[in-house]
Amino acid sequence: FVKGACIETNARTAEMCKLTENSFRDVNIAFANELSVICDKLDINVWELIQLANRHPRVNILQPGPGVGGHCIAVDPWFIVSKTPEQARLIRTAREVNDSKPEWVIDQVKIKIAEFLQANPEKTIKDVTVACYGLAFKPDIDDLRESPALEITKQLAEQGLNVCAIEPNIQKLPAKLGLNVKLIDLDAAKSADIHLILVDHKQFKANYKIESNYIVDTKGIF
Repeated sequence: FVKGACIETNARTAEMCKLTENSFRDVNIAFANELSVICDKLDINVWELIQLANRHPRVNILQPGPGVGGHCIAVDPWFIVSKTPEQARLIRTAREVNDSKPEWVIDQVKIKIAEFLQANPEKTIKDVTVACYGLAFKPDIDDLRESPALEITKQLAEQGLNVCAIEPNIQKLPAKLGLNVKLIDLDAAKSADIHLILVDHKQFKANYKIESNYIVDTKGIF
């Protein structure tokens, strides 16, 4: 029933292979995420930059995002780090870069909120509505495990903001979001004040337009 080759090795190498695959992805994602932070500092479009850099035949930079989620890539590297803490310096740094990205995204939202309030002095922060697009840890699935998008949405809600979530792949919000987050559809999201793009679901990319000056796009859709 298996058409592929079955490669034999010992149990330690097989387990390390699985951890290595996910750590490799984590390191490469960390490079993209760190690059996005650098480009924001230098006022450079990271999406255009990566597209241009990837024209080189030996360069294949991944796409940045709000962090890293899932039950593998966000977890497995820590097993290597815990076993060999002095040697796994790059792997540890990559984990720290990716784990810190959600906080950076939240800071970007705060900047947009400040800009919105400055342009609308009649409103207070209690009047601001933030629409979070996507809760899953990657596009077009309903899996919320270790999702940075979910954690970002949760932290924004905990700061007293009016937070709405748009996640077309689930029917109800997880309990950890509490009662301060509402699940809405794309049409309702257009009336939000701040738009935070966290996951590049196909519904968000299919001719959906946001007419706003207050967009934090972690996936380069808009």
